[in-house]
This record gives sequence, C-alpha cells and structure tokens, in this order.
Amino acid sequence: MAHINQFPPGWDEERVRRVIAHYESQTERQAIAEDAAAFKSGRRTVVEVPAELMPVIRGLIQLLPQSTHAKTTKSSSSKSRAKSLEAK
Repeated sequence: MAHINQFPPGWDEERVRRVIAHYESQTERQAIAEDAAAFKSGRRTVVEVPAELMPVIRGLIQLLPQSTHAKTTKSSSSKSRAKSLEAK
C-alpha cells in the first residue's frame, strides 16, 4: 500500500516537527515579538468570526488565484521564518 502524504505541497513530517520544535522552544517574549512583526506590515488583519463560519471562509480563500492567495496569506516575516526553518 502506498503512503499518502497528508501534508500540504512542500511539507512533510520532518518539516512539521521542525516548526513545532521552533514554536515550543520560543519564550513568550519571542512569540510576542514574532506576532507583532507579522502584523506590522499592514498586509494582515485579524477578524473575529464564529468558528462555524471558518470552513466557508477557508473555501472562499481557496477560490483566489494561487498568486493572489500566496500574497495575501504570507507576510515577508513569515516567509523568512519558514526559510530559516527549512534550512535547519
């Protein structure tokens, strides 16, 4: 039986483990600084919505062209953070 990858394209179990290790080893101060940097660019926002609407919202995001979706869902700080995690 073939193994089915349950991760998004470009991700595997090892990468997930590195991301988890990164966030579990952060101090509270580091986590706050990272969150603040992600929102400083003005390209992201936080909106409180009922949890039951999240599947609909995710579906709408998936309707965006991938180039638009990538631009609106990743800040430059999260891109550099992801690259540093991949290098580990």
